Amino acid sequence: MMCRPCGLCALMLLALTLPAKADEFRPAYLQLTQTSADSYDVLWKSPALDGNTPLKVHPVFPAGVTEQGARRSTFAANTLRQRWRITVPGGLNGKPILFPGLTASRIDILVRLQRLDGGVQLERILPSQSSFTARASPGAYAVAMTYVTIGIGHILLGFDHLFFVLALVMIVKSTRRLFVTITAFTVAHSITLSLATLGVIHVRSPPVEAIIALSIVFVASQIIHQRQGREGLAARKPWVVAFAFGLLHGLGFAGALAEVGLPENSIPLALLFFNIGVEIGQVLFIVVVLAIYQTLAKLLAGRFDLTRLAPVQAYAIGGLASYWLFERVCGFWA
Repeated sequence: MMCRPCGLCALMLLALTLPAKADEFRPAYLQLTQTSADSYDVLWKSPALDGNTPLKVHPVFPAGVTEQGARRSTFAANTLRQRWRITVPGGLNGKPILFPGLTASRIDILVRLQRLDGGVQLERILPSQSSFTARASPGAYAVAMTYVTIGIGHILLGFDHLFFVLALVMIVKSTRRLFVTITAFTVAHSITLSLATLGVIHVRSPPVEAIIALSIVFVASQIIHQRQGREGLAARKPWVVAFAFGLLHGLGFAGALAEVGLPENSIPLALLFFNIGVEIGQVLFIVVVLAIYQTLAKLLAGRFDLTRLAPVQAYAIGGLASYWLFERVCGFWA
């Protein structure tokens, strides 16, 4: 048995630059909903300073595409949303949509195409790619790979979830108990993620986001209590804490997945592989944390006791989570 505090100062500094809603997807977003053989409703969401200063990147449709009616624009939460309808003779299949200027913008674009047959094509467009080509409804393998990638990306960019997991790693001293604890967290967030995504339960996002921040404050305080010789519930029964708060974190995952949507003809498959992706990302994070600690322990053996850093890290995690909590609660009335 050994204590596993790990210096992740870079992660904390990066997290300080993030908005309060750490679960939200930050790329620009293009949604195409097919309404007939040759017509599509378009939703374009992009970061913006205000309603008149949008991101310079925008979708350029293939030649022959015409817009039907005027565009409708709204601005909120530093995001400009535009809606309009297009007519595409012969449909979009095989025709590229270009994003000029994407390379210079250094952001990603999430594109979602909803077809008449219920099929969904979902792709993340990187600056090195800068185009999207519509294809026929994807098979099971394509759906699985798409959603497992989204799941991995979501957990690795979800800093509030990562700090919660980091605190559990610092509290749990045995590998076996850590495995049981993380398994309990996974089972719990998989349950609520599935129920919320399928519409069985409905919970507003702002309170969920605030309570997720509060859960991080709680586990950070448990680290301090443990160092002071007062083992709290998280130290005695970490799997109970992980399961209870995992139910809340699953609702947070569901909010992020709602931004993307699920293919109507492959909902169970897409949901399963999104969960698998989240778990893969979570395991990768834990492996990296433990590897960093083991490396530092060997390099500093006999010169410095890394466990002395635990209170500093606990206060840093708790302080950041408290800031998130305050900002998210204030967001109730925004």
